[in-house]
Amino acid sequence: MTDGPRTEDPSVTLFREYLRLKTVHPEPDYDAALRFLERMAEELGLPIKKVEVCPGRVVAIITWVGSRPELKSVVLNSHTDVVPVYEEHWKYDPFAAVKDADGNIYGRGSQDMKCVTIQYIEAIRRLKAAGKRFSRTIHLTFVPDEEVGGHKGMETFVKLPEFHKLNIGFALDEGLANPTNAYTVFYGERNPWCEFHCPGSPGHGSRFVENTAAEKLVSVFRNECFTLGDVTTVNMTMVKGGVAYNVVPAEMDVSFDLRIPPTDNLQEFEEKIKAWCKEAGEDVTYDFAQKHMDQNFTCTEESDPWWHAFSSTCKAMNMTVKKEIFPAATDSRFIREEGLPAIGFSPMNLTPILLHDHNEYLNEQVFLRGIQVYERLVPALASVPPLSGEE
Repeated sequence: MTDGPRTEDPSVTLFREYLRLKTVHPEPDYDAALRFLERMAEELGLPIKKVEVCPGRVVAIITWVGSRPELKSVVLNSHTDVVPVYEEHWKYDPFAAVKDADGNIYGRGSQDMKCVTIQYIEAIRRLKAAGKRFSRTIHLTFVPDEEVGGHKGMETFVKLPEFHKLNIGFALDEGLANPTNAYTVFYGERNPWCEFHCPGSPGHGSRFVENTAAEKLVSVFRNECFTLGDVTTVNMTMVKGGVAYNVVPAEMDVSFDLRIPPTDNLQEFEEKIKAWCKEAGEDVTYDFAQKHMDQNFTCTEESDPWWHAFSSTCKAMNMTVKKEIFPAATDSRFIREEGLPAIGFSPMNLTPILLHDHNEYLNEQVFLRGIQVYERLVPALASVPPLSGEE
């Protein structure tokens, strides 16, 4: 294990410092993150603005004003929070940012997505140091609560005047690692749904009780539609019910993590859910922990100037790009719902997908390569010529 910064690239040292901030749910230390970001803004010589979108939930914005600030801006978005850990399953302390002999940096958020935050910052640092300036303004946005649905983060922020004043033309947000040599790019997302409530007849556990809550629950999740490709993934994640082992429960609740492709007709899919409830039995109802009807895609045709700037830069760097629908949900969906193009991209190839997993890590060379990628992508996007209506 190597843990000393003596010969370490300063960008890696900064990354590891950021990983050690415990912005972990259920009680993320957002104040520590804000202090860190204020220091970054000072080092970059750029202004930082803080917008409290909900009590205790602040979006930080670092802005590099372009030479033509009237043009639509480029947003580099990242979230500051990370998901909980089961420390007993980790090789190292998940908040110690340990680097092993192979250069793998272990820490919660190393892939999701503190790496991207620092890559943005370090790319901007290098570009400014080289005396660069671009026509379009660049905003680095750092948002809270993405990992718990974004309700007190980006979902609220996009409705505020401070968001619209950013005058956004294009946004980059998080993606996923790719175990191959390719880089995955996401232009849309699946929609997360829903929860079922199954009331039934109670009784003693020794008797044959008819019309039980459990019968209805089984009927719901055995519905054949779940196996016919109507949804890409369905995982039963929670079951609640019962007061004692020998008492038939009067009601049961079952939660599913349904991820529905934006290519599906979501209204028709909800009608199927209603039919499943009706078939399952009397009084079976459903509700949504989250319900998003986002069916917006970001254009990935070469005729689109934003996508062309992105893809041509990747080609110039000999990067193989694989376009996909994001399998989970990110803050990009809220940006797209505002009618704005957003691409999910984290430059992590040759890396196993470990977000939310035990022993999440990123190799320092992959991390450093990602900074170089943004050093090329940011200028390309911030130099997109004026579009129709901008001149």
